[in-house]
Amino acid sequence: MIKLVAIDLDGTLLDSKKEISARNKAVLAQAKAAGVKVVLCTGRPLAAIEGYLETLDLRDNGDYSITFNGGLVQKNDTGEIIEKNPMPLEDIHILHGLAKTLNVPLDILSDGIVLQLPVSKEYTSLYSQLNNLLTFEPVELVQLTTERIYNKAVVAIDEDYLDEQIKKIPSEFYEKYEVIKTRSNLLEFMPKGITKAYGISLLAKDLNIKQEEIMTIGDEENDLPMIEYAGLGVAMENAVPRVKELADVITDTNDNDGVAKAVEKFVLEPLKGGN
Repeated sequence: MIKLVAIDLDGTLLDSKKEISARNKAVLAQAKAAGVKVVLCTGRPLAAIEGYLETLDLRDNGDYSITFNGGLVQKNDTGEIIEKNPMPLEDIHILHGLAKTLNVPLDILSDGIVLQLPVSKEYTSLYSQLNNLLTFEPVELVQLTTERIYNKAVVAIDEDYLDEQIKKIPSEFYEKYEVIKTRSNLLEFMPKGITKAYGISLLAKDLNIKQEEIMTIGDEENDLPMIEYAGLGVAMENAVPRVKELADVITDTNDNDGVAKAVEKFVLEPLKGGN
């Protein structure tokens, strides 16, 4: 039986209008009522998903989210961090140097605050357009201290230019960091080994849930680790080819209640059969 369902947001739970459908909401409510842990698993900070948690009624004691692509595991009711793996300040300096070489803007996420570093004079970050619920704070590199928590670094810029600059990233950066394109115009850097699968594994251990009792649902490159990790990895019909290739099953698209259909078939129906 599936005891935990970890669900990506963009392109998965959210439709093309960035909304949660009535069917998805109803089915996930049934799963929660049946005792299944419904966990949003996202690259965003908790502050950027609170509206979705409210919509899904996932703000109770015992509700959790995995944020920053596995970098944090948090309690939804209090925001308390129960597992974390931040980036050291020296990595911010290294990535700042890379951004300068590539002539791209660089934003650093520090909990719910986005620290905007003035790296490129020609290109402005698009990150505020992608996450307008966050607080943005322009800073100089010399202002950053070791007392602050740094969760991840992002480059948000025009897709064509980003793709050209990605080709120029030296191989040692891929050895040192998780370098993932999470949207067409968004590149993210995380500490090596920190993935959505890592965050899920920590939460599962805390909750005494086995790997085979976990279902994950996603669509993008950064969902690959959790798709492969779970006992049942589910790809959306609109997922990138690699995710569909490695998934155990493929559900419908994000505009056709693909999450609800997967949860109904693989979570709720087996529960009914066990009664």
